[in-house]
Amino acid sequence: MTLTAGAAVVAELQCGIVTRRQLLETGVSRETLRWRVGRDWRLLLPGVYALQTGLPTQQQRLVGAQLLGGDGAWLAGSTAAALHGLQACSVRVPIRVLVPAPRRSRRISWVDIRSTTLLGEPMVSRGPLRLGCLARAVVDAAAETADERGARALVIEAVQRRLVRLDDVEHWVDARGRPGSVRLRRLLAEAAAGAWSVPESDLLALIRTSRRLPTPMANPVLTGPAGEALTSPDVWFDDVGLAVMVQSRRFHADSLDWDATVEQGSDLSAMRVVVVGVTPSALARDPEAQLRRIERAHQAAAHAGERAPVTARERNTLRLGVAG
Repeated sequence: MTLTAGAAVVAELQCGIVTRRQLLETGVSRETLRWRVGRDWRLLLPGVYALQTGLPTQQQRLVGAQLLGGDGAWLAGSTAAALHGLQACSVRVPIRVLVPAPRRSRRISWVDIRSTTLLGEPMVSRGPLRLGCLARAVVDAAAETADERGARALVIEAVQRRLVRLDDVEHWVDARGRPGSVRLRRLLAEAAAGAWSVPESDLLALIRTSRRLPTPMANPVLTGPAGEALTSPDVWFDDVGLAVMVQSRRFHADSLDWDATVEQGSDLSAMRVVVVGVTPSALARDPEAQLRRIERAHQAAAHAGERAPVTARERNTLRLGVAG
């Protein structure tokens, strides 16, 4: 028996993936199901079939995961973030699906279904797929990521590429209200303070571990004694007038930022600012050695007793309260 007309329409709309319920509701008999599943059709997930014998594509797996969630389900977390184009994420197992409460959370094969009472977020349709909004996906994906550096990369990429607004992300951190919000708020605070790349954020996190260094400013606005604008360093120690710069074209937002970094010697050094340059590879290879370099430079600047005539102020960016 071939598919009924109704079943064929549903299958076409859903990339050849259909549920048992859909097949029965469109006139396919139980006998046909028993006969064709395993011969002509593939059981993809419990109650979800691929109308083929070959391996399913990634798109078909995504459709199947969403159908497994049932009516009103949508793709979320790292899955949605990757589909929105976030490079720090990839579509991988488990596929993340949210369903409205009171349906229960469960893990079935390679699909993670979570129940949520946070409804009403704007959805994005991609053919048969429903994606949650990127701001919430970033928050959930960062919370799912055990590695803090990986979570930081998610948040910073979304902010740096202007894919989300910080206040939208903060809203979902507040709404989520679950364990892990302290870390999420810390990552958001780093982005809000001006950490526009993972190496810059790594540098700030490294400096926080020091018992010898004061709290620095991130990407401050610097001006000279006549009010002239100066290059903005990645990290600034205002007590001694010490700048730390991450030197890598890849991690600057655009060529103008990179040009400003390269030209740092012509304006900051002219103002007698001590500049310490670090590279992302050095930070990754031996962070403790880089921290010691910065500590020595700070100590030398303090002993010199002459601070550069530079005024620093924090950028007018969103400030996030960071708990405990």
